[in-house]
Formats: sequence, structure tokens, C-alpha cells
Amino acid sequence: MSQGGPSQEYVLARRVLLDALDALGAHREAIVLVGAQAVYLHTGDADLAVAPTTTDADIALAPDRLRDEPLLEDALRTAGFLPGSNPGSWVGAHGVAVDLMVPEALSGSGGRRGARLPRHGNRVARRTTGLEAALVDFEERELSALEDTDERTFAIRVAGPAALLIAKVIKVEERRSQARLQAKDGLDVLRLLQATDPEPLARRLAELAVHPLSRETTHQAIQSLRDHGTDPDGPLATLAVQAVGVLEDPATIAGSLTALIEELLSAYDHTDGRA
Repeated sequence: MSQGGPSQEYVLARRVLLDALDALGAHREAIVLVGAQAVYLHTGDADLAVAPTTTDADIALAPDRLRDEPLLEDALRTAGFLPGSNPGSWVGAHGVAVDLMVPEALSGSGGRRGARLPRHGNRVARRTTGLEAALVDFEERELSALEDTDERTFAIRVAGPAALLIAKVIKVEERRSQARLQAKDGLDVLRLLQATDPEPLARRLAELAVHPLSRETTHQAIQSLRDHGTDPDGPLATLAVQAVGVLEDPATIAGSLTALIEELLSAYDHTDGRA
């Protein structure tokens, strides 16, 4: 990686993610890695001056693939994780959080934040809109530690670029309504678009737009890109510029992101996608 290797925060986040994967080994078929760590597996440095970094880990769960035993809570507590203040947040070594999330469409009825998981309870995972596509669009990857002294490697499912793009765009829309935008989300969108060819990405989005589980959120994400993704003063470009700061020219970052979104939408429309 650039700039002398990964940050210490990123190294710790990967270490604790591996701790969680080790603890949840019996449920591995139900796990899909999402969030920044999944983005970086696809993009690496992505030709940006800002080195990849993150302070936590995000895991999407497929409820129908979870086993009855061991209970998720028991497995995590045995591995030294403690529940955080919010449903789905589990705090491991060095205070690093691992968030267990279930797509809203599969989270069951009742409750505002906790996913309703038969057998496993209502607080072990958080209901989250935008992750539906991650349970459709994923690939098997080898995940290893970022430090030489840790030899652990796990074969896990990692959300694909299309699913991650949908999740990021939906997250930005949600955070806009709550006035709690995070600059890094815009930069992650730029990383994904820089690292992925637009035509295969558009074809995958078109497939997700007709899948029963991911149809609604894919349409929402595409519409969001149409509404403000190509605006250099829109939220995505503004967030990406904020995340880069003085390391790169703001106009270049905003122009690059909006041009990539325009190219993606054009390719999507040529797949007969009309979200």
C-alpha cells in the first residue's frame, strides 16, 4: 500500500475482524463482508493520495443461513467481544467495533434498530437498509491479516463492487436526512468507480435491479445517482473532496467522480436499465 503501508488503525481493524470471523466460524455461510474493508479488497489504493484506512469492520448476515448453534452472542462473548451500546455493535480488542447487520428486508417485523433473528435474539444484529444486494452480489475471497506476525487467513464471502456501491449511496442518502454525513463515504464511492470497469458494473447493477431481494434498494441507489451524482457540488462529490482535503485538487476529484458516475449511468441505460 501507499504511504508506507496501512495505518495502525486499519491493521487493528483487520485483526479484530479476523477475531470475529474465527469466533463465528460455524456461521461462515451466513456471513458477507461489507463496508470499508470490503471496498479496499476490491480497490486497493485506487490511485488516490489518501491511503485506505478504517477503524471498524462490517458484516452482513443472511438470516436463513445462520445455524441454531452456537448462538451468535455466545460465540462472540467467548471470543472476548462485548456488546456495544447499539444493537449489532460488538467491541473487540483495542476497542475496535465489529458491526453485525441484517438487510432491512430480512430483519423481521417489530423493533426500530435490532434485527429480529429467530433463536439468536433481537439485539445481536442491527437492521440496515441498503445491504440487500450484498446477499446477492458477492464473491469468495481470501482474507488475511495486515501484520506479519498474524498468519490467519479465512475464505469468506465479500460483497461485490455493485453491492458496495449501492450500500454506500443508500448510506449517504440516509445520512443526508439525518444531517450526519461522513466524508469517507464519498471517497469510497470514488474508489469503487475508479477500480471497476463501468460496463460490467452496469450489467451487475441491472441484474440486481430485477432481483426480488435487491430490486428496491438498487432502484433507490440508481435514482440517487441520477438526482445528484453528476453534480460537482452534489453530496457525493462534496464528500469525496472533503475526504481528500489538501492532498489533491478539489476540482479534479469532483470532476473525476461526476464523470465516472455519468459513464456508469450511460452504460446502465444501455443495458436497458431504467431505474
